[in-house]
Amino acid sequence: MTALWIKNPQGILSTTDAASGIVVRDNLIVELVPAGKVPTTPYAEVFDASNHVITPGLINTHHHFYQTLTRAWGPAANAPLFPWLQNLYKVWARLTPDALDAAVRVALAELLLSGCTTAADHHYLFPDGMDESIDIEVAAVRDFGMRATLTRGSMTLGEDDGGLPPQSTVQDLDVVLADSQRLIETYHERGAGASIQIALAPCSPFSVTTQAMSESAKLAGQFDVRLHTHLAETLDEEEFCLSKFGLRLLDYLESVGWLGPQTWLGHGIHFNDAEIRQLGAAGTAVAHCATSNMRLSSGIARVLELEAAGVPVGLGVDGSASNDGSNMILEARQALYLQRLRYGADVPVERALGWATEGSAKVLGRTDIGTIAVGKQADLAFFKTDELRFSGSHDPLASLLLCGADKADRVMVGGKWRVIDGAIPGLDLPELIQRHRKHARALVDLSAPIHQFS
Repeated sequence: MTALWIKNPQGILSTTDAASGIVVRDNLIVELVPAGKVPTTPYAEVFDASNHVITPGLINTHHHFYQTLTRAWGPAANAPLFPWLQNLYKVWARLTPDALDAAVRVALAELLLSGCTTAADHHYLFPDGMDESIDIEVAAVRDFGMRATLTRGSMTLGEDDGGLPPQSTVQDLDVVLADSQRLIETYHERGAGASIQIALAPCSPFSVTTQAMSESAKLAGQFDVRLHTHLAETLDEEEFCLSKFGLRLLDYLESVGWLGPQTWLGHGIHFNDAEIRQLGAAGTAVAHCATSNMRLSSGIARVLELEAAGVPVGLGVDGSASNDGSNMILEARQALYLQRLRYGADVPVERALGWATEGSAKVLGRTDIGTIAVGKQADLAFFKTDELRFSGSHDPLASLLLCGADKADRVMVGGKWRVIDGAIPGLDLPELIQRHRKHARALVDLSAPIHQFS
């Protein structure tokens, strides 16, 4: 295969000297070129990166793609988590396959254009007619040429039994487990370079039964896939768990067989010192969702203390009804500033970029992505710093977050260009936006029947 020399970047996020660039062959990084050197690997193509700052492809560890349909919805705009959910559940219960397809494609496009190459989606909403939701997501991810960990979520504890979600969104556990096994056997890829991976993800302690948690853990162990759920996002959640199960959140997690390196948790805000140590000893990871935590006033995760205890930490944009966007480079900026608010101004920019790349890869259990190194997948994000907001900036890497980069100029996934000149080749973006807006309007019009759109 011919090799490509990505030559003389303006800046690069790498622990190895690669000032003269990166050589990519097929889907892999095969050489890092030190300052003042030329490649030793034969190459046939050159890309001049002198106007670009290069990072590993950004990795999103927690999202709800379908929620792009309910961004900035008035009745939920000024509510904390539980009332926010109660307002939105009745809307989300009206989801259709066509609407989900539009929502997923909008989320993926927004992520990709922000420099994100791998995303984890937590899809737990399966009202009538939505049995093939994860299949819809798989098709969209493949069309965009991205990587994804798609989690088969579930809600089995409805309002009638003391849970939060309406009964119309609750599924029988046997149905959940059977579909989970089908999805693993059909789509889950293993090893370096995997594009689609499946994980199991009961939604949260307040929306699933204890049996659903424990049986999901058994199934994940049987098929060697990962586990994901929301945990310790709010104090209300902790009070619910104490009332319903007589246990603090982490004790509950341990009781159902979840506390271990196969698990990553969305949010992970309200842990005490002993629980942080317990998480670290178990190797259980946390997806930090800075923007969502601020938007819903949930609290500030103790990220530096989690990492010091050995907890892998990555970033997630969370659902696009609690962010209300799907932009990973902006999420890194928000995480930097939120953690500086807790720990002080000396939290380095490079550390926040690390959460969005190498840290997020560890959260998803991947060793083939997240860093710029020989042998890793050629997943790369290229940012320009020639806009007005960057004028007068001096450190190219620091400028990405401090000056507020919000879009990538180019993005490569597995050695293939997926964004060129700030656009996704082959995507009719105006048409997608128009289709998505039609579905979004129909979904929140509770007085009208839902129609399918072509």
